[in-house]
Amino acid sequence: MLDEESASIYAAAGGLPFFVALVDHFYAGVASDPGLLAIYPEPDDLAGARRHLSLFLAQYWGGPRTYDAERGHPRLRMRHALFAIGPAERDAWLRHMRSAIKTLDPPPAVGARLEAYFETVAEGMRNRP
Repeated sequence: MLDEESASIYAAAGGLPFFVALVDHFYAGVASDPGLLAIYPEPDDLAGARRHLSLFLAQYWGGPRTYDAERGHPRLRMRHALFAIGPAERDAWLRHMRSAIKTLDPPPAVGARLEAYFETVAEGMRNRP
């Protein structure tokens, strides 16, 4: 469970619209990256992935619990275990997420917290040397 300071990121960022926009910018980058796009199960239709990530991030940072209601516990490692995620995929994922954060230009404290979180999670999803 997040502490009160972490949960306030949701409000400070701008709520659900911020996380939807963040994910939209992120997936625009993914869609233009053949190497990263190749690990997605439905590379021609990223709508489901966009929705899931938007809802997950909003919930994680203190927003509505819609993700849990629709999909259950996130189980991030389990959900990503089927995909070959090595250093190159991790780095590409982070590059697109950092670009999305930079494009949206959230308050500095929000941007820093998001970047730190994404670095940790991206490395945690790596399942290939």
